[in-house]
Amino acid sequence: MSSPSKRRDMDVMKLMMSDYNVETINDGLNEFNVEFHGPKESLYEGGVWKIRVELPDAYPYKSPSIGFVNKIYHPNVDEMSGSVCLDVINQSWSPMFDLLNIFEVFLPQLLLYPNPSDPLNGDAASLMMKDRKQYDQKVKEYCERYAKKENIANSTAEDESGDEDISEDEGSASSDDDIAGHADP
Repeated sequence: MSSPSKRRDMDVMKLMMSDYNVETINDGLNEFNVEFHGPKESLYEGGVWKIRVELPDAYPYKSPSIGFVNKIYHPNVDEMSGSVCLDVINQSWSPMFDLLNIFEVFLPQLLLYPNPSDPLNGDAASLMMKDRKQYDQKVKEYCERYAKKENIANSTAEDESGDEDISEDEGSASSDDDIAGHADP
């Protein structure tokens, strides 16, 4: 029998040794960010997101908390907080699942097959059901605007400097200006 902390360490190491870019927070293995790419042959293909993962002390018996750091337009992702509505993480989690399942199966499936009947983003769900063409266009616009490699690099800099409120203010122009304003080191 392995203890939850050994299992947590093993799962995080397995994720780090895979093709995912993992960035720990506060030098521990309880909180970290993972670079996640939109699945091929989906509206999200080409998009890059930073996913924040928080592991509870009781992991793997209790599910991790998962959220998108940069914006995504999706019926099952809260646009402001990035919280994910995913049954397998929220209700039917099992210790048989590990972190690789989340990034290789659960999140890609969520992006490939949105569920507008159980929304966290009511606007996205409504648009998806009423006008699929316009919904698809808005998903692509969000990918272009918020889901590029430079967006996840900037969200790290903003987190560290405490400037994140600036980019979350209503105007998207300020976040565009912010992106253009950072010089490469």
